[in-house]
Amino acid sequence: MTYQPPLDDMLFVLNEICGANRISGLTGFEEATPDTIAAVLEQAATFTSEVLAPLNRTGDKVGARRTQSGVATAPGWKEAYEHFTSGGWNGVIFEHQWGGMGLPWMVGGTIQEMLNSSNMAFALCPLLTQGAIEAILLNGSDDIKATYLPKMVSGQWTGTMNLTEPQAGSDLAAVRTKAERADGHYQITGQKIFITYGDHDLTENIIHLVLARLPDAPEGVKGISLFVVPKFLPDATGAPGKANDLRCVSLEHKLGIHASPTAVMSFGDHGGAVGFLVGEENRGLEYMFVMMNQARLSVGIQGLGIAERAYQHARAYANERIQGRIVGDRTPGAKPIAWHPDVHRMLMSMRARTEAMRCLAYWAASALDYANAAPGKAERNAQQARLDFLIPIVKAWCTESACEISSLAVQVHGGMGYIEETGAAQHFRDARITTIYEGTTGIQANDLIGRKMQRDNGAAAIAVLSELKAIEAELAAAAPNDPVLESIHTSVSRTIKTMETAGRWLLEHSRQNPIAAGAAAVNLLHVFAITIAGTLLAKSALIAARQIAAEEGNAQFLKEKIAVARFFAGQIMPETGARMAAVLDAGDGALQLYPGASA
Repeated sequence: MTYQPPLDDMLFVLNEICGANRISGLTGFEEATPDTIAAVLEQAATFTSEVLAPLNRTGDKVGARRTQSGVATAPGWKEAYEHFTSGGWNGVIFEHQWGGMGLPWMVGGTIQEMLNSSNMAFALCPLLTQGAIEAILLNGSDDIKATYLPKMVSGQWTGTMNLTEPQAGSDLAAVRTKAERADGHYQITGQKIFITYGDHDLTENIIHLVLARLPDAPEGVKGISLFVVPKFLPDATGAPGKANDLRCVSLEHKLGIHASPTAVMSFGDHGGAVGFLVGEENRGLEYMFVMMNQARLSVGIQGLGIAERAYQHARAYANERIQGRIVGDRTPGAKPIAWHPDVHRMLMSMRARTEAMRCLAYWAASALDYANAAPGKAERNAQQARLDFLIPIVKAWCTESACEISSLAVQVHGGMGYIEETGAAQHFRDARITTIYEGTTGIQANDLIGRKMQRDNGAAAIAVLSELKAIEAELAAAAPNDPVLESIHTSVSRTIKTMETAGRWLLEHSRQNPIAAGAAAVNLLHVFAITIAGTLLAKSALIAARQIAAEEGNAQFLKEKIAVARFFAGQIMPETGARMAAVLDAGDGALQLYPGASA
């Protein structure tokens, strides 16, 4: 099954929901005109569908392998990576001074969706490099920037994030990797696990961003520093020189993303790996969180990419597979299973959720662009607050949805989905990690109700609600003349009220009963996500209806946009009512047999 990027929908969401057609008016994005954006995305669609997508199955079957000289990637990987870097795709969102294209995050996020749809295991390498670049850009010294950024932005060198340790997991306060001050550098010793692309044969050098603790550092998260630790130390000319004291001890055997080498890395087996401090001592976790925050947005987009690929796979199979008699169909001839009402329902659920995820993820990406480039400080601060609020929602809901959608894809295939030959199982296996790395769904939910809601007493959530209510008002004005929009408006109005109730409940209970709030957190996040994504999808239906009335655009595409929004409003948005009932019961029902109840 080939992958075809849904360019029409991508451009519709970018322009009509996110305002990409106006972003060239912002300082720094003057070149990002609608024509330029469309041309770049068309080129990305060609690359991802023709170069990366055909390698997805091969990568899953062969995987990455340890050899005597290091780690070998799957057949075709090196050639595809050379194609990727020669096209400039690694530097889409980075500034011209470092060799990038200088395009908005909205565009970069759309390309990320294509990369992950076509080949998630491949896409993980530039995703990690991007995060490492961001950390160096924001906090690295001028020397570190000059040495590493040009080669990392071009993709000549790749980057990693080294956070997790065997005893620490997500508790970074328990990090034990040590850093000792030396002459002009630091000596790093310790072990890190789950390091994506920690070793590989795609590039001449790998730049590790490593969290470590100095001997005199305070306890806990405030005593962690961040270091650049290259696989090969750059020589006087900037080329890879002497090998550093680090190595890949082993590769993890994983459920999915087999072609992505997930390494156990050992630093300092022979005295200490040479590291260079990023920023100031003991502020490493602060710097890494900036890196992680954008990585969480990227992982949400990753979930979107897998969902789109799984949907396309299931839709193609359902339109080809002839099986069973369809109840109520009296027309002659056998029909594909897509005609079965329940299969149709599953396909529509997959499509509607995926298109809603696209609205949500791109909307968050647009907030990142405006937070960086809006003309006034107040607007930049408001957009940053919106971005901070949206990121845990995008990361958690889009990845949870990807698991559900890829599972439905297996179900559509029936027994054929459970065997590996059809390829449906790979999407299911690959999607499963997305809810875990960069913070599990529970961690995202706790971040939402804690740092993001309590910190500003719900101000960012209230601002988002105001935007949703403005869309609801537009729907209300159009609804009397359109039964479909009226139905969508009814659901949107009810769901926005549910989100308001959820927000009030949280602010009332988060401090008085934090355990109950913690038990309710994931359900609260789902309420917020479905409300925001569904309302944005409703806005797309309203815009589509206006364009049809004005005889603009592709009529069939626009009719389908309305139909998808109507499905989401009637079949998925009601889920918020059940989620809210569970929230209200969290202080009692959810905590039955809670181990700390008698403490």
